Amino acid sequence: MTQSEIILNIENIDPLALYGENNSKLNVLRKAYPDLLISSRGSQLKISGRKKETQEVKDKVEMMVKLLRDKKELTVQTVEDLIQGTNPYQIQLSHSESRHVLVHGREGKVIYAKTSNQLKMVQAIDENDVLFAIGPAGTGKTYTAVALAVRALKNKLVKKIILTRPAVEAGENLGFLPGDLKEKIDPYLRPLYDALDDMIPAEKLEQYIQNRVIEIAPLAFMRGRTLDNAFIILDEAQNSTTLQMKMFLTRLGPSAKCIITGDISQIDLPYRQVSGLKQASSLLGKIHGITTIYLSTDDVVRHRLVKEILKAYDELNRHRNMTENKKEEEE
Repeated sequence: MTQSEIILNIENIDPLALYGENNSKLNVLRKAYPDLLISSRGSQLKISGRKKETQEVKDKVEMMVKLLRDKKELTVQTVEDLIQGTNPYQIQLSHSESRHVLVHGREGKVIYAKTSNQLKMVQAIDENDVLFAIGPAGTGKTYTAVALAVRALKNKLVKKIILTRPAVEAGENLGFLPGDLKEKIDPYLRPLYDALDDMIPAEKLEQYIQNRVIEIAPLAFMRGRTLDNAFIILDEAQNSTTLQMKMFLTRLGPSAKCIITGDISQIDLPYRQVSGLKQASSLLGKIHGITTIYLSTDDVVRHRLVKEILKAYDELNRHRNMTENKKEEEE
């Protein structure tokens, strides 16, 4: 087998961004190509071994460098996708040249619909005023919804963004948390802040919040209001009661857009309490201007293991339901 040695000179790229903390990204390449010697020193990367494999690694490293130079994301997951044959640069390029781009975030980050169902969310909210986005953890429901809201604000389609969540105690006692009411509730709203942090510069975001152009508040704070000229997101809606959901939906003004997200497999309401999300999505599904998009494990954009974890739990639930149904039939 023909042996080869390739030396890449990598300049004007932060080695930490390219190789990862503790060489986490470089180690993904090493693990995938155990017969190669891959070593870095300064701005040089040396790849030694079989000619075909060294060329493959060279191509993947050059793609990693290109992603960073074009200010795209380069995560460990991206490197793993590269190894599996996915070309994330081409995917991101095709998105950035099309209407799939939702907004340009901080430091030039391009935020776009990454899966077919996320793209359906984009199309659905363009054609409807109320969208239910239902799916498991990690499918980008909240992130996509927030990006759509920021896009609408930047394009002056709305005057404000309102982000809300039910503050349901998921196995924890809210009353025993330290601090005042805001400090107790903020942890429940943190994922919304995190999404906004990706899309709006810190100073601008603080200004928006202070001027109430962007509001982030618990669902209970929506009572009695009329929400108009706004893009409204109700997140974690599976933990809203039927009365809360009705209250929320009847707040909408004539110029409002609304996305309601949730995961009906993770309901933290008290036992036998009906989820407002489950009821509303079926009850209102046939009303013109209201639509539902169901996301699945195929839309998971977190670590590759999240998809496998969700599938394992789904299989457990199916088995449990079959067992319970069999017991009821026997009785």
